[in-house]
Amino acid sequence: MPLRLKVNDIAFFERPLVFARPFRFGAVTITASTQMFVQVEIEVEGKGRATGAGAEMLAPKWFDKRPRLTEAQSLDGLRRSLAIARELYLAKGFDTAFGLHAERIGPQVAACAAEDIPPLAAGFGPAEIDKAILDALLRAAGANFFDGMAGNIAGIDARLTADLEDAAIARFLSTRKRLDRVAVRHTVGMDDKVEGEGGVADRNENAGARYFKLKLNGDPAHDAARLSRIGSELAKLPYATRITLDANEQYADLAALNALVDRLDHDAALQPIRANLLYIEQPMPRDITRASPLGKLAAHGFIIDEADDSYDAFPQARALGYRGISSKSCKGVYKSIINATRAAVWSADGGRYFVSGEDLTCQAGLGVQQDLALGALIGVAHAERNGHHYVDGFADTPADEADAFLTAHPDLYTREGGKVRLAIHDGDLLTGSIAAAPGFASSIHPNWSTMQPLKRPTSRVSQEQAV
Repeated sequence: MPLRLKVNDIAFFERPLVFARPFRFGAVTITASTQMFVQVEIEVEGKGRATGAGAEMLAPKWFDKRPRLTEAQSLDGLRRSLAIARELYLAKGFDTAFGLHAERIGPQVAACAAEDIPPLAAGFGPAEIDKAILDALLRAAGANFFDGMAGNIAGIDARLTADLEDAAIARFLSTRKRLDRVAVRHTVGMDDKVEGEGGVADRNENAGARYFKLKLNGDPAHDAARLSRIGSELAKLPYATRITLDANEQYADLAALNALVDRLDHDAALQPIRANLLYIEQPMPRDITRASPLGKLAAHGFIIDEADDSYDAFPQARALGYRGISSKSCKGVYKSIINATRAAVWSADGGRYFVSGEDLTCQAGLGVQQDLALGALIGVAHAERNGHHYVDGFADTPADEADAFLTAHPDLYTREGGKVRLAIHDGDLLTGSIAAAPGFASSIHPNWSTMQPLKRPTSRVSQEQAV
């Protein structure tokens, strides 16, 4: 039976995060950011109090890409999303973990809209708090993430999804089997080297990955030329590779997207890419996406990511010809589970629908472990992993904390070059240790005393409305 709880306290912390190399996606190049941490204290009926945690990198100009916003203003929107959600979640009363979320997501989106924060960014605050609450709940119950979710400890139901029934969600969860291994999908950013040493086929660069995610910039001719170079390099690898493409909303419309697909279909130089292509992710801006049925393009396999800003997004995308949707813990654990349930139900009726794993913000430690566990629960066999590639292991995390994660999760981390970093085994991440102890995918928490309180917003479009 789901357990009921109330939230007694929520605190946010942060650490600076310096990248080992620039990462360019869409119109943004990131060289540094901030890792945000959540700590919650809950009281569980019949179980007493427990503390939970979660973590996520604050990604500039991804949740909200409007050109008039600076990178700092886009991050301030995420900080406001967290602050607004905190006040909502601290309201008194016992409920299930999912019930707390379900009763607050509507008011959260409305309150953020009043401050000119769009729905995708509005969902960030609840997503992060929900992870920490779930961690605390599992610890109070003495259950690991996979066993707890199989029993629906959070009480996930269909109140936010009229197209599903409660029984479908419960059945999906009860039949989940943890994936022992999840393949790493190596990201090739727009500024990353293609050929030679340090290029996409360099094992020291790609960590032996068999899956590759290639970023696009929205210009069909430029993208086709770059994909041809990448395809030639990947063909040199002594094993088969599979590929996904991600435009991060850079293709202006269906005409531009048609031009790219036509090149993929007919340009012999792109055959190594086309023959191994799994899907194309979020090609057009989210508002254009919602107004543009794919038509014949649907046969090529498309998914949404940035357009996934509500519980209705996947059914709406399906009606437009999209086959999949991304799972990211920064967009919400519960939404990922519900969308995976939908994909299973729709596929059982004869279609082919799926949930992919796309990692924009997960760093070594809590962030990557919780997102990895989510994917391993819902059946994501390969997931994009940016953190291990663009950040140097645990980066500037205190050495004793990084060592503690290595000790607690020796199948997931290794010491290399003086740094604790992800351990990638023949292109895969192992999930054994994240299922070995109570809590959400981690047997330990970070060292809170080494962090700073999360900064308050300093530069908002609606500064006078900032709290």
